[in-house]
Amino acid sequence: MTNITATEEFEQFEAATIPKEALQTGAGKNYGFDYHYPLVSRSPEIKEIYSLIKKVAKSNASILITGETGTGKELIAGLVQFISDRANKPFIKVNCAALPENLLESELFGHERGAFTGAFQSRQGKFEQADGGTLFLDEIGDMHLTTQAKILRVLQEKTFSRLGGNRTIKVDVRIIAATNKDLWEEIEAGNFRADLYYRLNVVSLTIPPLRQRREDIPLIAEFFRLKFSREIRKKTLGFAPETLELLTNHSWHGNIRELRNLIERSILVTEEGKSIMPSDLSLPGKEYFAAGGKDRRQRGIDEGMFSCKTLNLTQIEKEAIVKALEMKNFVQKDAAELLGISPRALNYKIQFHNIRHSSWKKNSE
Repeated sequence: MTNITATEEFEQFEAATIPKEALQTGAGKNYGFDYHYPLVSRSPEIKEIYSLIKKVAKSNASILITGETGTGKELIAGLVQFISDRANKPFIKVNCAALPENLLESELFGHERGAFTGAFQSRQGKFEQADGGTLFLDEIGDMHLTTQAKILRVLQEKTFSRLGGNRTIKVDVRIIAATNKDLWEEIEAGNFRADLYYRLNVVSLTIPPLRQRREDIPLIAEFFRLKFSREIRKKTLGFAPETLELLTNHSWHGNIRELRNLIERSILVTEEGKSIMPSDLSLPGKEYFAAGGKDRRQRGIDEGMFSCKTLNLTQIEKEAIVKALEMKNFVQKDAAELLGISPRALNYKIQFHNIRHSSWKKNSE
């Protein structure tokens, strides 16, 4: 497995999956998936998902996408829209967990003037804005039961009314929903409607976490390396073998989102024209060693070591804290990460050992 075929594999995926007319118009830029992570994979599970998307994208069937946070559910929804017959129509996104119930209803269905305090004028909701296109309901597992009932009615009757209004509005909207929750558990707990679940779950796509598709990690990491290197116009020589090993072995609780952020930071700190080393990843100590890291940090290792002339644990701890602070320019948050403890714990130990620095003077006054 190599890390140099991201562009080739992405081009092969485009040729096999995305209609030529869509590529010619550049419509994919509206959804951004090709700029976030490559829709290519060496994983049989992901390949099966892409194959299913090709089969169902041009239908009007509702789709339910499940998976952990950061697995790219929104980008998968964007791909469905992109290769569907609705590609030139609106693709409207709503995060159901970001708004309280009353505001979410107004966001979805709109409102008439005077419908509630502060409603000084009529407003279209997301359903009206998405007419003819696709409405993506992210984190639908967090939606209140009352709103769920109204969503179900729209799915059944294709009509709704704005808040505070009597006019019936007819819409043609395809629904793609996503959640990181187990909706069966939510149904059993009384938090989600079974009838809405069946309406949404015409087609089900379950996105596996990154730790279950480790063969894709070098490919996606290389994609991000190329992306961010181009963005800041900085040449890097790829990943050192030991860096790729760390990336492949890491647990990735934040999935692709975490990988994206880690690679972006590594590009910023890597020296021009150099390979990305394990030290450039800045993995927390505990996770670094769990992924197979051997030296705490390769860069500046000589200056990072210190010799103790005593076995007194209190003195050893103080020396370790001072050295960590020196290495991190006395930024306590960064030093705490280097030591593998919380900033709050480090602050307590600084007070305990009576460690002082001129840059902290203002904070202590």
